[in-house]
Amino acid sequence: MKTAIIGGGPAGLYFAILMKQLLPGADITVYERNRADDTFGFGVVFSDATLDNFEKYDPPSYQRITREFAYWDDIAIHFKGTEHRIGGNGFCGCSRRTLLLILRDRAEELGVELRYQVDVDDESLFSDADLVVVADGINSRFRDRYADHFQPEVDLRPNKFAWMGSTRPLDAFTFIFQETEWGPFIAHAYQYEANRSTWVFETDPETFDRAGLGQKTEEESAALMEQIFGWFLNGHKVLTNRSLWRNFPMIRNKRWVMGNKVLLGDAKGSAHFSIGSGTKLAMEDAIALYEAFRRDSDVTRALSFYETGRREEVEKTQHAADVSLVWFEHVARFWNFDPVQFAFGVMTRAKAITYDNLRLRAPDFVASVDRTFAQQVRDKGFDVSVENPNVPMFQPFRLREMTLENRVVVSPMDMYSAENGIPGDWHLVHYGSRATGGAGLVFTEMTCVSPESRITLGCAGLWNDEQEAAWKRIVDFVHNNSSAKFCLQLGHAGRKGATKLMWEGIDRPLETGAWDICSASPIPYFPDSQVPREVTRADMDAIKAQFVGAAQRGDQAGFDMLELHCAHGYLLASFISPLTNQRSDEYGGSLENRLRYPLEVFDAMREVWPAHKPMSVRISAVDWAEGGITGDDAVEIARAFAEHGVDLVDVSTGQTVREARPIYGRMFQTPFSDQVRNEAQVATMCVGNITTADQVNTILAAGRADLVALARPHLVDPFFTMKAAAWYGAKDIFCPPQYLAGKDQIFRNSVRDRQDMEDLKIKAKPKTRAELKMEASGKSLAAE
Repeated sequence: MKTAIIGGGPAGLYFAILMKQLLPGADITVYERNRADDTFGFGVVFSDATLDNFEKYDPPSYQRITREFAYWDDIAIHFKGTEHRIGGNGFCGCSRRTLLLILRDRAEELGVELRYQVDVDDESLFSDADLVVVADGINSRFRDRYADHFQPEVDLRPNKFAWMGSTRPLDAFTFIFQETEWGPFIAHAYQYEANRSTWVFETDPETFDRAGLGQKTEEESAALMEQIFGWFLNGHKVLTNRSLWRNFPMIRNKRWVMGNKVLLGDAKGSAHFSIGSGTKLAMEDAIALYEAFRRDSDVTRALSFYETGRREEVEKTQHAADVSLVWFEHVARFWNFDPVQFAFGVMTRAKAITYDNLRLRAPDFVASVDRTFAQQVRDKGFDVSVENPNVPMFQPFRLREMTLENRVVVSPMDMYSAENGIPGDWHLVHYGSRATGGAGLVFTEMTCVSPESRITLGCAGLWNDEQEAAWKRIVDFVHNNSSAKFCLQLGHAGRKGATKLMWEGIDRPLETGAWDICSASPIPYFPDSQVPREVTRADMDAIKAQFVGAAQRGDQAGFDMLELHCAHGYLLASFISPLTNQRSDEYGGSLENRLRYPLEVFDAMREVWPAHKPMSVRISAVDWAEGGITGDDAVEIARAFAEHGVDLVDVSTGQTVREARPIYGRMFQTPFSDQVRNEAQVATMCVGNITTADQVNTILAAGRADLVALARPHLVDPFFTMKAAAWYGAKDIFCPPQYLAGKDQIFRNSVRDRQDMEDLKIKAKPKTRAELKMEASGKSLAAE
């Protein structure tokens, strides 16, 4: 098989090495436009897991790479005069030039032809190739030439960065967050060989402009970085190598394959430098493509296997990189954090590292995180221990005069099991069991304010005496048998009303027995859904009165808290989103106008809801659709409700329009809670694919939310919170006397179970290469 590889970077060279071993007689040629000794940048970084892959697939190049690498185990975070070190990371760095020389030598040794200073735009060079691998980098000309086919998406991120180097030795992967007269600068730095380290400098566009970096030469930029980070550089110089300030391009391609041509490495997709995965991703692409050819030698089938098999892993890495880069882009949100909490946020920003993970490998650091969190709670007037604190999820929280014993919330979940709006035995058992299970706060499902405001015929309501009495029965049970507080969520389905029960077809219109529905504008949810009527001012007055009446009944039923549902495309949300509000009156157009009616309803409810009881609002922080609500809009929405007296913003997303395309993943809505909390300066509750107590602690400790709501975990485990309390040793959690024997047992067993689990994890985790090399040499590594 004749193979042409466009691009002599790590991806192209490594694929050539692997394929030449698979097919020793194959004609494999690498074409590179630059000279053999040209390279740009300084070092590259790999994790131990990546090196394990290299060892498996080509031991000779692996052995040379590991001889040349600098190893380190720690991440060091410098912020406001403090340094926090976290070990157990297992990283290694190498000169990019050295890596390329190793791969080049290995390829030549195997018989790969390497051609440099070639016009790779001339496709006649490889017109007779059976396979063309396009590995010409992030600025791929080939990809751009056939953009109509590959359909690349290029997202130029706002922050500016420059890739530089230094003679400063480092013994850790180092993050430095430096305040200046112009604004914050960030350094991402690591050693890659003796007396040489990579330094990626990053800043936001406003700080970049104020510092005048757009007008500075490469040398002047380096001099400014030496000035800003001089206290750490300690006299060492900043080095340059085409170190131009630029914006990072996040690249994705809808297609990776065109006939016998395939994209590889950065040409296919990029990953932000903040997770150090660019070269790793490229070389693992090469491994995946090689594996596809091992599976099937037919080019067409192999390329199909590569694209379908590799895409998910690439997208996971890119998603982690996206989350990480957004954290750095918005570092100003966290600048006023305590340095310990800030450092915890740095470590957990991409979601791969969590509270429990850090507690295993950096117990002293996590102990300081717990103490810092407890001190913040104590500063708010709670008598909690700072020296021996509970973990964050078992710290109390106060909203007005309502105190929660812990930060765990049973999320509002529609049961679709009411009859004529009346909650029955199912609801008593559902809410009662979850309250006795230990959660600090339990939400009702969206409770409808009138018969015509229901989503389905099975929705609970609160518009008559019978419903009020049924709710009071449940509220009384919760209060008499648990320490949980109970929040009533009120809403109106709007254009998503008169639909089938969830398990019969969620959001699908009723075929018989439907009622008239209304919305901000007459836009149906599905093309075959009922067209809602546009609400008039008279409708607004009537609906507002229904919300007020339901709020008064909620107080009479004994609820501790009230939430107004302004999310998920329901009536009030349909006013807020421009995708569902096309009105031309004072309730349409600008965000201020679109908020006018929801705020009017909120004000009317707040007026009749007792002053000592808190109120929250649920919002969709993003519509996940072009032209819809964004995270920045969510901040303004939260600020508006805060000005009107809201105590907590319940941050959800989407479900506004059927064409929405959410980006799912672990804790996928938490970044919006983070943004709202730390930009609007309001208390938030996050929700959305949060499944473990570990995640709850991670979110709280990093300052991304004040409360954490879990839905599906509570569906299958009402005692989620009690079990977590036993695991973390939060002995003060309330337990009904009927269940005390069970509590005593699980607390006893969990001490042993947790120790066994942690011992197993420690034993199962192999020592990092850095740790092994340090043990062998008896000294620190990277800075030697």
